[in-house]
Amino acid sequence: MAQKKGTCVLSGGSSDGLAKSIAGKIGARLITTEVRVFADGESKMRLGGRTAGYERAVIVQSLHPPVDTNLFRALCLISRISEDTRDVTAVIPYVGYARQDAEFLPGEIISAKVLGRMLRSAGAARIVVVDMHSERGLALLGTRSTTNVSAIPALARHFDGIRLERPIAVSPDKGGARRAERFALEMGCDLLVLEKSRDRRTGAVSIKTKKVGAVGGRDAIIIDDMISTGGSVVKAAEFLKKQGCGRIFAACTHALLADGAKSKIRRAGVSKIVCANTMPAGRGVASVDVSDEIARVLKRRRW
Repeated sequence: MAQKKGTCVLSGGSSDGLAKSIAGKIGARLITTEVRVFADGESKMRLGGRTAGYERAVIVQSLHPPVDTNLFRALCLISRISEDTRDVTAVIPYVGYARQDAEFLPGEIISAKVLGRMLRSAGAARIVVVDMHSERGLALLGTRSTTNVSAIPALARHFDGIRLERPIAVSPDKGGARRAERFALEMGCDLLVLEKSRDRRTGAVSIKTKKVGAVGGRDAIIIDDMISTGGSVVKAAEFLKKQGCGRIFAACTHALLADGAKSKIRRAGVSKIVCANTMPAGRGVASVDVSDEIARVLKRRRW
């Protein structure tokens, strides 16, 4: 009986750079995927190497837009590699549908629950995510088999290398207070938590905080798990400008930047947008690598 080899890392096309970096750091063989898209939108996938004989397999596929396409490709890869090994870990840097973790309005489907079932049914024994939107959503993926990696240390290291004027970490709402608090601890700076209100039907955002302490002339770093349309960051930046802040930065794990968010954020007075490399961020956005944090989890024998 042939001895099984170590670990292979499969890249599904949505996170190739991150997959390559992870493979190098855990000493695994990287297997890329060739994808052909037909006129009707179907994806045909072909592995760029043999997967038989590996003891463990790691799939790296972020579920950023087009979410459904990247999700289906992830499921295909997981299903295929599970034919060769039962020890399959799905690394999902950005989890599409993570925000649909509850029935906010009557009749809404909890899509995050469906996503968890699909990943496990396809053959994922373990799941690694980066800054999942909520503990509730994380539980829906499967608490015992899912590890949530934080990008906060990597983001803090980035800002440690920038000369800042009495920096202050800012959470745009109470929901993100713990995240911003951890960033402030990593940076050794002060923390400000704003009160945000969002209309569930229209999505409109407003800041309810009336007045804050002495922030005049200080550089502010707005911390969030993701920036989608940028509404929360824009409102927070406008509020901070009125308080007399110095430079304003926007830092997040996932930079979706939909619907012209990048331009809106810049117009609101944000000097720079910084994100993790959980998805392609595009030009004009600084990206920090989180492969060290992910590799550290994958190297553990039990987690």
